[in-house]
Amino acid sequence: MSDVSFSQQFVNEGIELLQKLDAASIEKAASGLAAARDRGGRLFILGVGGSAGHASHAVNDFRKICGWEAYAPTDNVSELTARTNDEGWDTTFIEWLKTSRLGANDAVLVFSVGGGNREKNVSVNLVRAMEHANEVGAKVFSIVGRDGGFAKQASEACVIIPTIHGDRVTPHTEGFAAVVWHLLVSHPLLQKTKTKWESTK
Repeated sequence: MSDVSFSQQFVNEGIELLQKLDAASIEKAASGLAAARDRGGRLFILGVGGSAGHASHAVNDFRKICGWEAYAPTDNVSELTARTNDEGWDTTFIEWLKTSRLGANDAVLVFSVGGGNREKNVSVNLVRAMEHANEVGAKVFSIVGRDGGFAKQASEACVIIPTIHGDRVTPHTEGFAAVVWHLLVSHPLLQKTKTKWESTK
């Protein structure tokens, strides 16, 4: 038995993870996202499970802090469940993006632990959405774990949360994805409005 508590071990893993995080990929995402906003494009944020919660939170931040028109398909549970029921889960995001007329000026931001994998039938709705974005010329950005999955192939900039411990890929990826998107909305290229507590003396 180790003398180090689980809490301390988890903290130590987080420190190691942050030290291994590729800042250059985050900078590339920041500049690419800013370019999409500045050319008048919209931002569509996709995620399933815990990443759907991230998508909703990040929409708020990109809209309020960065002054960007942003949406998450998972915020509309009626449409999400109707499409799942009538057409199948794999169609949920691609059909939503088609109805929203996703185009070359727009951007898609994906949160995912594994980045999607069609062959393993994991997060295929994300895969199909990214394929559609590539087809119409919209820029794809992603914050993912493991080896990046399909998101790494489809993205202009892919931020990979490093795997530090194989038993904790999901909590590390989802936890530090939130760190990365908060970095992005605080980035000078993207931030337009001060957050409340920083503007309150």
